[in-house]
Amino acid sequence: MIKFVDEYRNPALCLKASEKIKAISKKKIRIMEVCGGHTMAIRKNGLNKLVGGNITFISGPGCPVCVTALQDVDTAIALSKLEGITVCTFGDLFYVPGSSSSLAESKSEGADVRVVYSADDALNLAGRQRDKKVVFISIGFETTAPTAAAAILRAQAEGLDNFYILALNKTMPAALRAILGSGDTKIDALICPGHVSTITGIEIYRFIVEEFKIPCCVCGFEPLDIMTGVYILAGLSEENKAELVNAYKRVVRDEGNKKARSIMREVFEKADAPWRGIGVIPSSGLRLRSPYKRFAARERFNIDVPPAKENPGCICGEVLRGIKRPADCPLFAKTCSPSRPQGACMVSSEGICSAWYKYGD
Repeated sequence: MIKFVDEYRNPALCLKASEKIKAISKKKIRIMEVCGGHTMAIRKNGLNKLVGGNITFISGPGCPVCVTALQDVDTAIALSKLEGITVCTFGDLFYVPGSSSSLAESKSEGADVRVVYSADDALNLAGRQRDKKVVFISIGFETTAPTAAAAILRAQAEGLDNFYILALNKTMPAALRAILGSGDTKIDALICPGHVSTITGIEIYRFIVEEFKIPCCVCGFEPLDIMTGVYILAGLSEENKAELVNAYKRVVRDEGNKKARSIMREVFEKADAPWRGIGVIPSSGLRLRSPYKRFAARERFNIDVPPAKENPGCICGEVLRGIKRPADCPLFAKTCSPSRPQGACMVSSEGICSAWYKYGD
């Protein structure tokens, strides 16, 4: 298995792919890599230089921390300040600045905020700590939503009455439709997310090919995975073909993970959701279905959250839509850095601003 993975990191193979891409790329194309994991891999490995001057990468709204609305961050912080509550969160969200604070600052002031690696970690804590109410801040796309749903089902089966979630999960198709339909950004091709596609399958991108006539390729995260995807997309673009290709078949089945989707559908239903920099997108979020409402933190606790106050200098929203680059931001690498982030795109390990700061343009 190590040898197999190493093949996808082989510099010689990547250089060969680079030569092939340059040979077939006769016109300039703009490729949006939707997932933040792809953004980091592209910058870390210098793939943005290897693909040649005719191909430009644009980062999309595939970083779940980055697209979490400021109002929702403020809600998580407000929850952490309630008496008798333990807030469990993924590490990236811990440092994301809200309107006037962050979960990290809240913890420094005495709140019980804990970084966990999964919904199960929070659920196990609730089982051990029955005298406290444990709230799991559930963020992420279709990749993590099934694990939150499974935790809810387990909490119900075990009769845990002190476990809750703040459901901030998003779904990918509606956001892509909103961006492509806005006309704000010119996109010629899409590298579709590998992790999301392991759950959803590839057909959720079919509308992009049929309605917007944009070629799509599901890719893995190793350098050669991405270079292969770029080669496929460049070829389709040169031939003016809009096709949907699965180039990550060692992990992604065309039909996805039916069991995970079934669990997710049982617990969650679609809901309108706010996206940072985009606004409210209909049916792009998830909320608990009626049989599981008792686990909903919004329903259980009285949370008074004032209207969010965006940092006037931060352009995270425009960066997430592919309208501007991190370097266009007046705060970038000046007052905004990974050690002192002013926006979510600099905090997250998959954030485009963080990627540019670490690895350059």
